[in-house]
Amino acid sequence: MARFDRYFFYQLMLLFGFFALVLVSVYWINRAVILFDQILADGQSAGVFLTLTLFTLPNVIRMVLPIAAFAAAVYVTNRLTTESELVVAQATGMSPWRMARPVAIFGLAVSLLMGLLVHVLVPVSRTQLADRTEEIEANVAARMLTEGQFLNPARGITFYIREITREGELLDVFLSDSRADASRTDYLAARAYLVQEESGPKLVMVEGSAQTFDLTDRRLLVTTFDNFTYDVGALMKSAGRDQRDVREYDTLTLFSPDAEALEATGKKRANFLYEGHLRIAQPFNPLVVALIGFSTLMIGGFSRFGVWRQIGLAVLIIIALQAIENVTADMARRDAELWPLVYLPTALGTALIVATLWAAGRPKLIRGRRSSAEVAAQ
Repeated sequence: MARFDRYFFYQLMLLFGFFALVLVSVYWINRAVILFDQILADGQSAGVFLTLTLFTLPNVIRMVLPIAAFAAAVYVTNRLTTESELVVAQATGMSPWRMARPVAIFGLAVSLLMGLLVHVLVPVSRTQLADRTEEIEANVAARMLTEGQFLNPARGITFYIREITREGELLDVFLSDSRADASRTDYLAARAYLVQEESGPKLVMVEGSAQTFDLTDRRLLVTTFDNFTYDVGALMKSAGRDQRDVREYDTLTLFSPDAEALEATGKKRANFLYEGHLRIAQPFNPLVVALIGFSTLMIGGFSRFGVWRQIGLAVLIIIALQAIENVTADMARRDAELWPLVYLPTALGTALIVATLWAAGRPKLIRGRRSSAEVAAQ
């Protein structure tokens, strides 16, 4: 690359690294705080918490890469404009198309990283995260040891503990079992203990009662007991996820899903095709948004006071493209034949880049804008 390209590219990568680090940290910490509360409530270790947060990192990076690329392109272009470096470059005969070359190279570099994430790292991390979460959710014994909250460790089961002592004694326990179609049984106990046996965890309730309500004849049967053992290990069979996420599959499977994949996810073929084409279109997002940020600022002319109106316009364009993507996503998920709509935001963004760069090379078309030669002459 020419010296100007290397200088521009270096500035873009430097600011991109800074913005990406800040955004990833903010998103990741926010996600980690939510996971931290859940992990501690489930009685899991710090190692489990660290593993789950690491599995969320690829998806967090995927989300922030386009934002960081756009912020870097806007910031560097604005700074070079304010410091008249782009004025000198254009005064030497460089067109907006020529000056956009390092931005395009920068966008392609980020797009390659984005492609690696969406096609490989994110699907693998989603699968690992789902499997690890399923293992944790299967541990009913840990999930039930949460005081002051009504928990649903399995379908039809409601569990509540008022207090857990330091000795592990459960005080004022309520357990409701409504898995049977014709009856519901509520267990109340003053004290209870969670005992681990070879056949699985058992809940031993002391000084309580079992109230069975028959839904057919509306009769209530109350039985008091000194101690009663409830097999909570049986709940493990109903724990875990019922369906797989479409985003866990590899790209080739998304374009040709078999009957097993359709049944495992409970989704239609249109959902698979949408996700597959989205993985093709997403890697180009950093390239498009970076060039939009650069080209939009170029039509603002050169001013020592900055180009804040153009920055606002660039942000509005990105928001509009995101809104279009949301609309086309809903349509493509409903109808498999509408998959070309996935590429519509990318096509519109490319058209806007071409139009703005064309306008930037013709300053007389923009009212009140002086050419770079006039600015350099001052």
